[in-house]
Amino acid sequence: MDFKKLHVAVLGGGPGSEREVSLASARAVVSALAGEVGRVSLVDVAGPGFSLPEGTDLAFNVIHGTYGEDGDLQAELEKQGIAYTGARETSSRLAFDKIKSKQRFVSNQVKTPASHTLSGTCDKPDDILFPCVVKPPSEGSSVGVHIVQSEDEWEAAVKDAARYGSSILLEEYIKGKELTVGVVGDQVLPVIHIEPKSGFYDMKNKYPWLLDEGGTDYHCPADLPGEVTERVQALAWQAHCALGVEVYSRVDLLLNDENEPYVLELNTIPGMTESSLLPKAAREAGDSFSALCLKIIELSLIIHKDV
Repeated sequence: MDFKKLHVAVLGGGPGSEREVSLASARAVVSALAGEVGRVSLVDVAGPGFSLPEGTDLAFNVIHGTYGEDGDLQAELEKQGIAYTGARETSSRLAFDKIKSKQRFVSNQVKTPASHTLSGTCDKPDDILFPCVVKPPSEGSSVGVHIVQSEDEWEAAVKDAARYGSSILLEEYIKGKELTVGVVGDQVLPVIHIEPKSGFYDMKNKYPWLLDEGGTDYHCPADLPGEVTERVQALAWQAHCALGVEVYSRVDLLLNDENEPYVLELNTIPGMTESSLLPKAAREAGDSFSALCLKIIELSLIIHKDV
């Protein structure tokens, strides 16, 4: 493929809670593609009604969360006849909704924590045990996520999660290592062990540069027995296929104390700065950040050739 003929518009920002993180990803991708493609432009997308530079051949989407990862942007780009990177509209909508993706995992025998959906009430279901996890079904970067240790913490956690939508996902709490696995095309990347300095992998631990607090250590590849690594990677691939995701994704998992992995969720637009998790894993597998971006472009143009 002659990348030098391409005009790539990198879409960042968005109207959601991950706007600043998305803009950081967009700037990093623009830098990685400079000199690798014919022309690269950064487009700050606030929401519907955005415009692309004249002559855009491909939109490189790094809008995390609302209007980037939820299928709406994909639908708009398809309507305009513009090719774009990553998952298409249907798989984007499915992966973005943690309740629907959880149902798909269960129906495809993808091991995932037991769950319950709460709608329109703060009352605790009788079968929910503590600790449990309370989360909005359609937010990223652990926004609105709480590990509820006791009934005293229940009401505040549910009220906070309810700020992001009418439904709330309650999950069984799995104690263990936080892991993530990238998938690019048919390649499953090395496992990363995410080790927050305190608490769990929430917004402050993911982006200490943004909130000036928290922090996390990353181990890539994760220090796991070979057989466990293989099972984790196989489960990540199974989750990727179960949701029908095109081009690439990053699957978040938990590994319990018995070395049994559980899928939490799948990200169709993972972070794309030099220090983000997908580029870390790609680098371990032998691909520079620029090479990863070009691979995503190449795979996307094949997948979206009918757009």
